[in-house]
Amino acid sequence: MLACLDVDYRTGLTVAACVLFRDWTDAAEASHGVERGPPAEPYEPGQFFRRELPHLLQVLAAVREPLETVVIDGYVWLGEERPGLGAHLYEALGRRVPVVGVAKTAFHSSGLAVPVLRGQSQRPLFVTAVGMDAREAAEHVRRMHGASRIPTLLGRVDRLCRDS
Repeated sequence: MLACLDVDYRTGLTVAACVLFRDWTDAAEASHGVERGPPAEPYEPGQFFRRELPHLLQVLAAVREPLETVVIDGYVWLGEERPGLGAHLYEALGRRVPVVGVAKTAFHSSGLAVPVLRGQSQRPLFVTAVGMDAREAAEHVRRMHGASRIPTLLGRVDRLCRDS
């Protein structure tokens, strides 16, 4: 099973969502989960993972199917030896599940990101990965369902967070 994850921050509450799907080209989810938790930790430059990781782990704890890959909204690597949220998630998962990061904006020092153009957009997504080759991860993201820049199921998990 593949999973897309996202987190939404609100006053007094954090919402994490997970959309499960079977194949990279799937148009619809197999299932989903939403977890509500306490407010996120304050943002600290260079420590974003401290804010989001606990909520991602909470929503993943409810998943019963074995995971093949997890896709997050953000970066796996911020630089050669600078782990991002995805690298921290990979470690927290015991290095057993590859993590693919899909970011909408370029991070100034992440030369490891593979740009992916989708649909008619001239603005790339920036794909990083751990546990699988970044070029392979980028090809999976390119093939994901949807005619727009943002793949259908990444949009779905974002909406689940915001609407729950």
